[in-house]
Amino acid sequence: MYEIVDKKQHSPEVFSMELKAPRIAKERKAGQFVIVQIGGDYNERIPLTIANADKEKGTITIVFQTVGEATHLLARLNVGDSIENVLGPLGSPTDIKYFGKVVCVGGGIGVAPLYPIAKAMKEAGNEVRVIIGARNKSLILEEDLMREIDPNLIVVTDDGSYGRKALVTEPLKELCKEGVDQVVAIGPGIMMKFCVEACRDTNTPCLVSLNTIMIDGTGMCGGCRVHIGNVTKFVCVDGPEFDGYQVDWDNMLKRQRTYRDIEEMRHHKCHIDLQIEEGRA
Repeated sequence: MYEIVDKKQHSPEVFSMELKAPRIAKERKAGQFVIVQIGGDYNERIPLTIANADKEKGTITIVFQTVGEATHLLARLNVGDSIENVLGPLGSPTDIKYFGKVVCVGGGIGVAPLYPIAKAMKEAGNEVRVIIGARNKSLILEEDLMREIDPNLIVVTDDGSYGRKALVTEPLKELCKEGVDQVVAIGPGIMMKFCVEACRDTNTPCLVSLNTIMIDGTGMCGGCRVHIGNVTKFVCVDGPEFDGYQVDWDNMLKRQRTYRDIEEMRHHKCHIDLQIEEGRA
């Protein structure tokens, strides 16, 4: 059992949890993820990137958004509760080395798993610039931590409620024109697709972390398959990071929408159930 030792709510739908998981904390590297099963009568497998780890405390941090039933149930757990299964670390770690100038771009909850990568890139001697963005101010994550890495942190919001009113691709294009050796982008699929396009004019290398449908996390089910160039790859074992120029984005985004209607129905139902429990419906 994996005890929850800390929990934070960052917005109405975004939460972070620190879990007691000493083995995973010891072995985890930047870019890897875990699969979480709440346990009991509900055993849907939830893939979540490890947003941080503390070897001394033996803990890992996960960040998630309440989308379907499983993440809503996870959000109802509190400090002192336990999660039955946490499998990991899974996936290939980020290739951390000296590139020169590295730009790390995070959108929405993708900012959380971007943090350990940006930190590791900085520790490897790179000049690291960071761009983070969200729909509005309430959804901006890890600003203070990112500012420790890049004092000139660029913050953008879609609605202009905080920072610069822009998409992350705008400052990314500007930085690429100044000269960048490597871009790392994590966020919604459509955001990463356009980050790649923002890099294309200057032919700047762009690494992306894919968040596909995933079930077993061992490459057996094939649910997370993607087309990379002319080759089929599995995000859980071959990724989650790939050369953004090689990703078949249209295919990946189409597959991500497979269960969208069911997710939205479950999301709505969970909100109604919570309101009834709290006496607000």
